[in-house]
Amino acid sequence: MAVDYFLHDKIWFEKFKYDDAERRFYEQMNGPMGAPSRQQSASTTSSGAAGDQNELLSRISHLEVENQNLRSVVADLQMAIFKLESRLNALEKSSTSHQPSSVPPTQKVEPFSVPSKKVELPAKKAEPAAAEEDEDDDIDLFGSDDEEEDQEAAKVREERLRQYAEKKAKKPGLIAKSSILLDVKPWDDETDMAKMEECVRSIHMDGLVWGASKLVPVGYGIKKLQIQCVVEDEKVGTDILEEEITKFEDYVQSVDIAAFNKI
Repeated sequence: MAVDYFLHDKIWFEKFKYDDAERRFYEQMNGPMGAPSRQQSASTTSSGAAGDQNELLSRISHLEVENQNLRSVVADLQMAIFKLESRLNALEKSSTSHQPSSVPPTQKVEPFSVPSKKVELPAKKAEPAAAEEDEDDDIDLFGSDDEEEDQEAAKVREERLRQYAEKKAKKPGLIAKSSILLDVKPWDDETDMAKMEECVRSIHMDGLVWGASKLVPVGYGIKKLQIQCVVEDEKVGTDILEEEITKFEDYVQSVDIAAFNKI
């Protein structure tokens, strides 16, 4: 069965032999098959080399043109610099020609002759001046009178200072005063407010002056006495004043300070 199968099968086991024979036949007829490809590669390489050579030539020509342009620019700059130098030289010559000559050309200048004279003159004048000062110091015609005047002036100054100190000690200094507004509160609405004010004003102290007063309603028919006074701070204090007012126990319940201002 297997042999029959292989007899009827169309498999080509030796195909490579026929392929080699066919290749040799065509090579004999047309030459080797790789020749055209080699020629084509040679032509492409030659064309590529020619293209590179042309590009190199174009670059060289471009560089030559740029070099020529740069040379022309450098030449223009050199010409401009030369013109500027010539103009500067001409200006310097004209400025030197217009300046007046301070010294004639035939006259000889001796630079060290004049300074030597200038240095010698102050030295010659300084010696007589020093001699005159020494002579003035030796002569003292009014020495004793000056000493007497200084002693008298010192005595007068001491006397004036003493008088000023005495006058200042006698002069009274400033007295510090304060204005106080007091709220004097009664026990009830039946308290005699006129009698309470009379009791408050009956307080007499050195440095205490009573001022205006008024009745201010508090509530439920009760009124408080608001009275103002001026006191000297060194002589009368608020504590002493409150103690003296609260001594009238029949009329006064309490005392408050409503306002306190320095004068």
